[in-house]
Amino acid sequence: MRKKFNLTLLFLILPFIFISLFLVNEISHRLFIKELIYIGIGFLVFIITYLIPIRKLLWLVPIIYWINIVLLILVDTVGIRILGAQRWLKIPFLNITIQPSEFMKTTLLLMLGYLIYKYPPRPYYNFKEFLKLSFYIILPFVLIAKEPDLGTALITLIIGFGVLFIVGVDKKIWISLSIGAVLFAPVYYKYIMKDYQKQRIENFLNKPSYHVKQSIIAIGSGGLTGKSKEEATQTQLKFLPIASSDFIFAYLVERFGFLGALGVILLYFVLIYYLMSIANKLKEDYFAKVMFAGVALMLFVYSYINISMTMNLAPVVGVPLPLLSHGGTSFINFMILFAILENLITKKEFIHTYGVK
Repeated sequence: MRKKFNLTLLFLILPFIFISLFLVNEISHRLFIKELIYIGIGFLVFIITYLIPIRKLLWLVPIIYWINIVLLILVDTVGIRILGAQRWLKIPFLNITIQPSEFMKTTLLLMLGYLIYKYPPRPYYNFKEFLKLSFYIILPFVLIAKEPDLGTALITLIIGFGVLFIVGVDKKIWISLSIGAVLFAPVYYKYIMKDYQKQRIENFLNKPSYHVKQSIIAIGSGGLTGKSKEEATQTQLKFLPIASSDFIFAYLVERFGFLGALGVILLYFVLIYYLMSIANKLKEDYFAKVMFAGVALMLFVYSYINISMTMNLAPVVGVPLPLLSHGGTSFINFMILFAILENLITKKEFIHTYGVK
C-alpha cells in the first residue's frame, strides 16, 4: 500500500494547509499554534484511517450511522447551549465538547455509499427506491435543523441528494421535488424558520450585516495584487470579525488581492476536478464512486457558500472554507475523508481496474 500511495491527492491538499498556516499566523500566533496541533491530529487520524481495511468493514457503516443519529438526538435532549443554539455535547470527565452534526456529513456519505453498493441503480432509481434512500438523508437533516443549525442541515441535504443525482435517479422525480421545494419554501420561511435565520436572509437581501460590510471592504481594498501585512488594516486593526475562520477568504484577498483569490479558487477547481474525474471512471464500484463524488461535492458546496457569503452573494451561515479556515473539527473531518479516498485508491484491484495514478 505504501508503494501505491496516491501522491497526487496529497500534493493537491498541501497547498491549502500551507496557505492556511501563513494566514492564521499573521492574524494570531496563538491561533497558529492551535492550528499546528489541529493539523498534527488531522494527519494522525489520516494515517490511522488509511490503515483500516475499509472494504472489509463495510458492515460497520450502518452501526456508525445510527450511533451518530443517537448523538444528534442526545444533542436535543442533553446538549449544551452556546450563543443561543443547542448543537454540542459535553464529554464527561474530559471537559471537551463535540458537535455531532459536523461528523454527520461524513457518516451520511459512508451510509449512502454502503446502501448504493448493496442496492445499485438499474440503471436509475425509481420512486420507491428513491424514498428509501431519502429517509437516511432527511432524518439527520431534520435533527440538525432542529438544533437549530439550518446551514449545516441544508449542506447535509444538498450533499445527500447531490450524490443521488450523480449516481442516477429518474429525472421525473427531480422535477417533482423542485416544484415541491419552491411551493414549500414560503411556508417554511413564515412558520418554521427562526427569527435570527430570517434576519440573516433579510440582511442578505436588503442591508448587509456588520460582518459582511467589513468583509466587502477588506476584499475591495485588496485590489489586484493585495497589500502588505501592515497595510491590511481591516484585519490587523480587528475591523474584520472572525478573520481566521468564517471570513478568512476576505483576509486572503486583502493580503493577496484578486490574483490571490483567483489562485485559491483555481486550487479548489483542480482538486474537485481530480476527484470527479476518478468518480467518473468508476462503473460498478458504487461505494468508491459515492465517496469520491461526495467529497468533491462537499468541497464545492463548502467553498462556494463560504466565498459567496463573504461578498454578500449568500446569507451568512457559519460555513468554514475547507482546509483554509482555522478550526479542528472541519479539518479533521476532511482528513478522515481524504484518508478513505486514499485507502480506496491504493487497493491493487482498484488501480488495475480503473487505471488511477
